[in-house]
Amino acid sequence: MPPDRPLRKPFACSGPQSRREWLRVGGLSLGALATVGAPSLAELVAAESRASQVDSQFSVILFWANGGPSHIDLFDLKPNAPLEYRGPFRPIATSVPGMEINELLPTLAGMADRFSLIRSLHHQRNEHSGGTHRFLTGYSSRAANLNDAEYPEIGSVVARQLAHPDRDVPIFVANTKLYGSGPAYLGPGYAPYMPNPNPQSSTGNNRYDPIPIYSTGGNDDLSLTPDGALSLRRRRSLMQSLDALPKRLESAATFAAMDTFQQQALAMLTSSRTRTAFNLSLETEATRRRYGETHWGRSLLTCRRLVEAGVRFVQCQAEFRLPEGVGVTSNWDDHSVNSHIFDSYRLKLPSLDQSVSALIGDLYERGLNQRVLFIFCGEFGRTPRIYYQDASKRPGRDHWASAMSVFLSGGGLKMGQVIGSTNSKAEEPVLRPMDSNCLLATLYSRFGIDPRHAFPDQSGRPMTILPQGEPIRELL
Repeated sequence: MPPDRPLRKPFACSGPQSRREWLRVGGLSLGALATVGAPSLAELVAAESRASQVDSQFSVILFWANGGPSHIDLFDLKPNAPLEYRGPFRPIATSVPGMEINELLPTLAGMADRFSLIRSLHHQRNEHSGGTHRFLTGYSSRAANLNDAEYPEIGSVVARQLAHPDRDVPIFVANTKLYGSGPAYLGPGYAPYMPNPNPQSSTGNNRYDPIPIYSTGGNDDLSLTPDGALSLRRRRSLMQSLDALPKRLESAATFAAMDTFQQQALAMLTSSRTRTAFNLSLETEATRRRYGETHWGRSLLTCRRLVEAGVRFVQCQAEFRLPEGVGVTSNWDDHSVNSHIFDSYRLKLPSLDQSVSALIGDLYERGLNQRVLFIFCGEFGRTPRIYYQDASKRPGRDHWASAMSVFLSGGGLKMGQVIGSTNSKAEEPVLRPMDSNCLLATLYSRFGIDPRHAFPDQSGRPMTILPQGEPIRELL
């Protein structure tokens, strides 16, 4: 690997501040900074001293349907397939001739010239964390059900390669850690900032409540967790941690002793741009209504605010709390034992239609569509055949990595098209079959990141960002 470039001039800290001032500028919890152990956010800031490889402001919003959305029920319906495959939903025409999507997505259907569908991606991993790892890193993991990634996910690679010492906004933000994801051998400094992370999201548990990426109320504050993630904690916790700080932290000598990157970490977390990006109260009531006063509406509006503020990769799990009787999960893992998949979609899709169409319209109206790419997908599709394993005999679909649909909008890519197709039962691609790495290669191309670049793994072996995969020519 080429040597790192020299560090830029160190960040100039303004010196010691009072407790009142700390509360005023954004509520940074300094408990983790009180010792010389340095939280791993300092590692991230240290890594951001590497010069950016590109000048582009291309950004991604990944709305991750964890659990695996059903391609045959959303964007690749097969109305002529046998009844045990096709399900109850009918396709409707869109504003793009020949493109059809689920009838419960009428607003999106009317703006199909602003999105594209890829119907022919696939990979070989049918486990949730194994599939997530394969999709977001480009590598198959050795473990089948791993909590933490063995290779770095794309958001962490972007954070590493686009690092810059003068940033006051994080590069990579997520609502929580994905099951099977992580920075791997890049180190915890390249994990995402997370407003309210839930550790259960990185396990096989699929019944936790939806996790917000937005601020959840007046008692929230930006604080630094020991693992280096950005989290929103209650103000009383912040005040307790400030009260517990050694008095030596009040002295200029202590601030001078903190290394440059810790000081930059403080600047990032107390940045007005970082704090205001999470503040939905700054949006008009009309805008909030347009997105919907729902978990998805608030999430996607926050995602738009984050990329406007300069975040380059926003990763948000698309969770939805189902009512009792419809399902027990909050994700898209619609096995018969977890939910009635069709009743689940009757509840989810109207909300998805409103919030995603609002985001797409907003991106285009603000001129962000040339540099911000919105992606909706999960780790795989669902079995084209319907199964009834639950004692109630409700319908469900199982894991299916042989075919999936990916929804894309903006990013300066070519919209208004369908790329690839599957067979008559949506079982496998028959036209333009592509490894899911082709999507990663497309994203790296737009970020200006060379996927052949290598990082040393834990043993020092050079590992390329992607082992294989070519950008999707129809999009570029």
